[in-house]
Amino acid sequence: MSLARLISPQDLARRLGQPGLVILDCRFALEDPAYGRRAHAAEHLPGACFADLEQDLSAPVIAGKTGRHPLPDPQQLCRRLRDWGVNHDSEIVLYDDGPGAFAARAWWLLLWLGKRAGVYLLDGGLSAWQAAGLPLEQHQPQPVPGDFAGSPDDALVLGSDELLQRLTDPELILLDARGLPRFRGEVEPIDPVAGHIPGAQCAAFIDNLGNDGRFLPPEVLRRRFAALLGMRPPEQLVAYCGSGVTACHNLFALCLAGYPLARLYAGSWSEWITDPARPVARES
Repeated sequence: MSLARLISPQDLARRLGQPGLVILDCRFALEDPAYGRRAHAAEHLPGACFADLEQDLSAPVIAGKTGRHPLPDPQQLCRRLRDWGVNHDSEIVLYDDGPGAFAARAWWLLLWLGKRAGVYLLDGGLSAWQAAGLPLEQHQPQPVPGDFAGSPDDALVLGSDELLQRLTDPELILLDARGLPRFRGEVEPIDPVAGHIPGAQCAAFIDNLGNDGRFLPPEVLRRRFAALLGMRPPEQLVAYCGSGVTACHNLFALCLAGYPLARLYAGSWSEWITDPARPVARES
């Protein structure tokens, strides 16, 4: 069974109130870090708890060493999951405003901790929920603490040193989830250095979605990634982005398309450029 599971607003609405269901609101805005918490307090899906990208789903930044969203301490994240009512057998639905980038980060973290069953992304996120005319609420849930315990699977992560050593490997497939102008180094609105990791291919995460903001059908995603992989083995694929967030969207889409779960360069571009000795590529 695929590790990538989608749920429609209508199907989720029918499950509201069922025992074992946990809904996490993962809304966030890079330009306004308080946006998600503020938006959640104003209104959210019924019963949803708030998972903050920077406070819950990332560790503190270490200037000059880490990227912008380092992986969280696993046991601290497990405690937060228990606070939100997560048990080993819980069904968890993750959502954000719609594109799914922040929800996909939470999805990947749950897989990293060993939660491989019963995790869903709300297809189209809050936008699709509202378009379907489904209810929102302001009430803050008080979940019964759960019993979830997990440990990180280091096999899912690639570090900067190993990636640097592998840059000359002809079988390496390095996919960058940022948009093409940032990939090329034409613009860089967030990080202090523009460009991409040498040998990478641009695979903008937003291209996993249709015009309606929902994920493309698996067969369409399969064609998209097959063109990027060529004849190279999918097991050699590594995903990255600006800070290890939108790369998870590509990892989800790859699984949705039937590919195995690939590795994440979690530090991503914002970590890569902390060491000026690491090579940088740009396109004119």
